[in-house]
Amino acid sequence: MNLLFINLVKYNADQFSAKVRQVASDLGIDPDWLMMCMYIESGLNSQAQNRYSNATGLIQFMPSTAAALGTSTADLLAMSNVEQMDYVYQYLRSYQWKMLSFVDVYFAIFFPAAMGKADDWVLQTSHLSAGLIAGQNSGYDLDGNNEITVGEVKQVILSKVPDSVQEEFQKKTSFQ
Repeated sequence: MNLLFINLVKYNADQFSAKVRQVASDLGIDPDWLMMCMYIESGLNSQAQNRYSNATGLIQFMPSTAAALGTSTADLLAMSNVEQMDYVYQYLRSYQWKMLSFVDVYFAIFFPAAMGKADDWVLQTSHLSAGLIAGQNSGYDLDGNNEITVGEVKQVILSKVPDSVQEEFQKKTSFQ
């Protein structure tokens, strides 16, 4: 069975597919959850880079996250999609037992503090205000109130699941 969006991988699709399946298996998650998250974050482009935050790669590693993993965004940018998957695994490994759904996997990547929170929980930390987060991720602020809730993020990411696989994807996802 083909992975979601594998047709978007322009080179080494077979090797990348095998690596995604291996990483997902090692993490105990569905490989389509991982593909969907990488599609949302980077369009499955290992060279994707956010011009505002310098987040880089398949899951948009922040510079501080890359450094904590023993690399840099410059190094990640120079890696192939298959090579980057080692860092995707290394990053997600710390959330391994908390990723029980596609939504959990996405929050592990996008905003780990939101994992397991109620839909009305506002994305913010003691170091990041709700307004700053909303300003940098305006596509998730559905009601335009300069705050993003867990429920708003869920609504956006679930709407990105292609209609052609919606039913199958829902069967494989707990949609907390």
